[in-house]
Amino acid sequence: MDYKHVSVLLNESIEALSVNPDGIYFDGTLGGGGHSLEIVKRLNGGKLIAVDKDADALITSAERLREYKDKIEFVHDDFKNAEDILDNLGIKKLDGVILDLGVSSYQLDNPDRGFSYIKDAPLDMRMNQSQYLTAFNVVNEYSVAKLIRIFTEYGEERYAKKIAEKIANEREKETIRTTGQLAAIIEKCYPPAT
Repeated sequence: MDYKHVSVLLNESIEALSVNPDGIYFDGTLGGGGHSLEIVKRLNGGKLIAVDKDADALITSAERLREYKDKIEFVHDDFKNAEDILDNLGIKKLDGVILDLGVSSYQLDNPDRGFSYIKDAPLDMRMNQSQYLTAFNVVNEYSVAKLIRIFTEYGEERYAKKIAEKIANEREKETIRTTGQLAAIIEKCYPPAT
């Protein structure tokens, strides 16, 4: 699957950054590289630190930005570790930072990533494919109380308790391995449409 992404508010973001050709910039969510491309086009002696926790995004964007590779430091990490990343690179000061805090359609649309119930796929849902914890682990190993908390706090799910209990009952019979299995379990928790 191709990593396609349309950069949101691209022109407005680049204008707001007011890129200094000799500056150092930090793109903490590289993704498809749209914002990074516009930053590096404006750099002369400057540098761009391009960070993403998704290795697919780094590989794709490195190819897209190959003609500017001398101006870019690609880092496979999470932007929440920016201080450590910058320390490791010996960078004390930045001229600008950009973060695209939306979710990548590539990750959502790629059935191998396990975010969608439209195509039955292994339960995964990791933005960073190198991390251990997957949706499979959460669904099959977390306690009912922990599932309720996740569904309530992060999903604002009004049927959180019912869904968590149904998951626990079903996983006693059979391990829940796919997005399709999980979707079917959740669907049974909602009242019929009237």
